[in-house]
Amino acid sequence: MARLVAILPDAVADQIAAGEVVERPASAVKELAENALDAGARHVRVLLEQGGKTLIEVSDDGSGMGREDAVLALDRHATSKIRSAADLVGVRTFGFRGEALPAIASVSRLTLVTNDGVGEGSELSVTGGRLDRVDPAARQRGTTVSVRGLFFNTPARRKFLRSTASETRAAHDALATLALAHPETGFTLEVDGTTRLQLPPGQTLVERLAGVWGRELAGTLVQVSYAAGAFRVQGFVQRPADAKPTGRRTQLFVNGRPFKDPFLVRAAEAGYRSSIHPGDRPSLLLDVSLAPDQVDVNVHPAKLEVRFRDRIGVERVVEEAVRDALGRLAAAAPVGEWRPMPTTALAAAPAFPAPSGLPLDANELALADDGAGRARTADRGFDAPLVQLFQSYIVYEAPEGMVIVDQHSAHERVLYESALAQLTGGSAAAQRLLLPHTLELTDEELDALESHADAIRDVGFEVEPFGGRAVLLHAVPAPHPRFDGVACFRETLADLARGRFGGWANPLERFAATFACRAAIKAGQPLSDPEMRQLLLRLFETALAPHDVHGRATIVQLPREELERRFGRR
Repeated sequence: MARLVAILPDAVADQIAAGEVVERPASAVKELAENALDAGARHVRVLLEQGGKTLIEVSDDGSGMGREDAVLALDRHATSKIRSAADLVGVRTFGFRGEALPAIASVSRLTLVTNDGVGEGSELSVTGGRLDRVDPAARQRGTTVSVRGLFFNTPARRKFLRSTASETRAAHDALATLALAHPETGFTLEVDGTTRLQLPPGQTLVERLAGVWGRELAGTLVQVSYAAGAFRVQGFVQRPADAKPTGRRTQLFVNGRPFKDPFLVRAAEAGYRSSIHPGDRPSLLLDVSLAPDQVDVNVHPAKLEVRFRDRIGVERVVEEAVRDALGRLAAAAPVGEWRPMPTTALAAAPAFPAPSGLPLDANELALADDGAGRARTADRGFDAPLVQLFQSYIVYEAPEGMVIVDQHSAHERVLYESALAQLTGGSAAAQRLLLPHTLELTDEELDALESHADAIRDVGFEVEPFGGRAVLLHAVPAPHPRFDGVACFRETLADLARGRFGGWANPLERFAATFACRAAIKAGQPLSDPEMRQLLLRLFETALAPHDVHGRATIVQLPREELERRFGRR
């Protein structure tokens, strides 16, 4: 009987192993750059020719290797990072698998030049996994790995490489990801003699983001710094007003290690709930820190995925972290050009002042005479002089500079959270009309009235069928003295019927957003000083004060430094 099972030759086994780790030139760039970082490199330099198809060269100024270690490093399963199976749990280095260097060498012509700073250096030449020669070499402390003719001995793999531009872009992205994880390390990428990435060592994360993602995008980000239980989340998320349906950037790290997880990205987006349009996709960079034994990073050959012991807990903390960041004053849209600032300065950006004292009425923007209004708000921590501009904006001085509030957007945020509370078990104050108002509705509006009957009642509308397409409106909410209940009812029904606020996953949130938009005070309406103070106090008590339900900014800041710069004082 013929034998069906056989041991593969070493060369074939090596090429199979290489296929798990090295899919394209970008994979080799990533693995070699990670080795450089694990060696403590202060600067990593990458050269590419023809997108890496012809040449990949990665040089570093790390610890380097002695000759014996250099030869041993080219054997499969050789590694300086682990000693036992227990070391696989909580591993802190990048290249712990001990596969990358021999895997790359098995499908290329590889040259390794290294020196550990003790004696002379070494140069090793490998062809298709076979060590050709070992020679002395002159090199300062560090390592240079040159990879030529990637997949030269596996033409089927080489045939499926993409265009030079695509391979270059993938290699650039791989190196840029590592650069974001290590702003303390310098990175250089040269492509066919042209420098494509030049990042000096010792940068702050803010400066590194500007260098990798661009100053324009970096200027739309606010810092995240949040801790809960065993988890800590740090990084940056995009202001809701700057989020767009396309062109976003996302980057996740766990304990400084880059990985991909669409569910965590979705959890971060949940933190934007009710602050952006449902179709918008914000950019973000988040680093989740937790005990190393609470995450398994050894679940993917290329280390692109991880497994959390408490996934639900991680997702919850990520959502809370994003929501916390968006509720701070730093999330308000700024005026002026973006300038890099230390991360510590961003971390110190204050939240909105927390008013104290008796709670405000949940449904009424109360009127009071100037004296009483000023006294009450001053006691509650907000007594700055207020100015209304163009009967649309409220302006006041804050310790950080000048703050401008859009009165309609601000009231929209206040009414949204109030309406949502009513729809989930609260009660709404309503005023009965002296005489019921008769309205003729379209078929679509009647359908919307029927499908949202409970929500319409919960926010304070009392409606009764009157035959045919007619209904009687007996009572309306009373969110502020200038509220036109009949017009708000018609406009809210029209929006619901036409799907103007479509895309909301939660129908109650959709209704609350529709009602808040129509019920809020409008631009062009004059407000007294007490009314402005009441509005600001209620705004600052909401969870996401800087943003209305459309993702637009409710607050814009003009920092004092920017004001002084424009007047030539800086």
